[in-house]
Amino acid sequence: MHRFIALACAAGVALLMSTGAYAQVPPDPNNPNDGPTPEKLVYLPYGETIKIDAAKKAAAAAIAEATKRGWPMCVAVVGPNGELVYFEKMDDCAYASITIAQHKARFAARFRRPSLVFERLMAKGDYFSYLATLDDAIASRGGNPIVVDGKIVGAIGASGGSGSQDDLVSQAGVAALK
Repeated sequence: MHRFIALACAAGVALLMSTGAYAQVPPDPNNPNDGPTPEKLVYLPYGETIKIDAAKKAAAAAIAEATKRGWPMCVAVVGPNGELVYFEKMDDCAYASITIAQHKARFAARFRRPSLVFERLMAKGDYFSYLATLDDAIASRGGNPIVVDGKIVGAIGASGGSGSQDDLVSQAGVAALK
């Protein structure tokens, strides 16, 4: 009986190892992610953390834009590591927007690109659905990196309106530091 069990286990292991379970998956010609591997990685380097005065200036410009348009918003400014440096909440802004603005800013800083990029990629379909599995992902416009001298010093996130309203407000904050 012991020989039979040992023989059955050995046959099972041999069967598993001989299958294509360890074979490389061939590229899918329909998947835009399966294109040629680029030789060079293109990215913006991180710089020193944005100073509080600059963070307040960016937030003030964003709040001014939101006020001008009558949109109650929350605005968050983070350092390049995604940690909060400055936050402002306008009266009547939705409570959910407090966290969302911070999340958008953190995402833009840590991933070194506007949150709009991920929104657009996810809209392209199933081949980009993996983006939702990335840690701390938010694919909603309104988060934009703050770049000074070619380096990311932080990011700004806005929430309280539609995605395009949030993006316009956060871009006003970025523009204040150029």
